[in-house]
Amino acid sequence: MGSSTNQPEPPSPTFVARFQALAGGEQMMDFAQFMDLALYDEQVGYYRQAKARVGYGQGTDFYTASTSGAIFGELIANAATQILSPAAVAEMTFVEIGAEPGGGILEGVDHGFAHTRTIRVGEIPTISGSCVVFSNELFDAQPFRRFVSRGGIWHEIGVQLRAGNFHEVEFHVEPIPDFLPDIAPEGYRFDAPSAAVALLEEFCQQPWDGLFIAADYGKSYAELIQHTPQGTARAYFRHMQTNELLARPGEQDITCHVCWDWLADALGKCGFEPPQLESQEAFLIHHANQLLEKIAKTDAAHLSRRKQSIMQLLHPGNLGQKFQVLHSRRRPN
Repeated sequence: MGSSTNQPEPPSPTFVARFQALAGGEQMMDFAQFMDLALYDEQVGYYRQAKARVGYGQGTDFYTASTSGAIFGELIANAATQILSPAAVAEMTFVEIGAEPGGGILEGVDHGFAHTRTIRVGEIPTISGSCVVFSNELFDAQPFRRFVSRGGIWHEIGVQLRAGNFHEVEFHVEPIPDFLPDIAPEGYRFDAPSAAVALLEEFCQQPWDGLFIAADYGKSYAELIQHTPQGTARAYFRHMQTNELLARPGEQDITCHVCWDWLADALGKCGFEPPQLESQEAFLIHHANQLLEKIAKTDAAHLSRRKQSIMQLLHPGNLGQKFQVLHSRRRPN
């Protein structure tokens, strides 16, 4: 069993006590279990705390497309309407999954849906009927397993409590998961976002039809196993990205890139049409062009706040290329 760097500052006694209560005799758990504890535990989980995490205000840790204000919801609603039709969405429920505390992206937005429904982060989604199901940065926040190649053999990465601090440890795993390549360079890390797939399957196996839209950041399977030798895991605290995944457990966000191929395969198994993957920029330009053209004409003479928000969402140097959108339709039986 190997180990690596120590955590730079001690974890809270409350988190340590919770870890000790759940870990085995060796005071160790795999990284996915640690992440689930750090993010979603009812007592100490980051996403269970009644605090603002998203935005530019004091104490927030990151921002997303929804930080741009109501315009993001307007664009998503317009895109869904163009992909389907005004008549279709008039009979559908817009379901947002994984929303932060407060309103959903359609709060205060004029839209053509019959109903809207918001399922908060950590809540179990139950969906039925004809829906547009939307998520924004939900899947990248699901627990993931971590692996590293040593001497031609894959080892799993876990977390162990020693002398009051959390340490990364490597342990033998058997059988080797079949998603790991047979050959990998020494020290190559693979962060496997398999819980994201399980979550998608969980709500896609439920009795609903309509349109699925997920905005997130991810990579293809080939990119993950060939072009990310350090893995894609990172943490966010006070708008700073860090590789110190074991620091401040329960107080910082932990995330990794989703595997778009895995999510697309899950949709196909659940009866969805072949999904399309586009950059956020391309998705909004292709499918919400009616609203974009309307705003461009209305605000042609000045740089309005709405136009500034649109630039934030579309510009390749901002969120336009950082995020991608996976979307697919499942028709009624």
